[in-house]
Amino acid sequence: MSEEVLFESEAMHSTGEVADYLRRVADNLDAGDAIALKAGGQSVTMTPPDRVEFEVKAEREGPASGDGELSIEFELEWPENAAASGSGGSLEIE
Repeated sequence: MSEEVLFESEAMHSTGEVADYLRRVADNLDAGDAIALKAGGQSVTMTPPDRVEFEVKAEREGPASGDGELSIEFELEWPENAAASGSGGSLEIE
């Protein structure tokens, strides 16, 4: 299966700025509104269906015996032109 990147943005932000971005996404999801992403000359607008696959991943990259890079990734995924279904285990974020 091939992958086409429709939008990508990577930059340093304060944790407060990241919280603002995530809050806007959450508000749009709650309202059933489209999510518009814009950075530089790039933009994409997507409207997730009522049910999406939600993946949360915590990773550490780097040498086994030294400092590495930590990350938390959030991903929403759904079939294009189809209603999403399915369920996984119960997720808790504290």
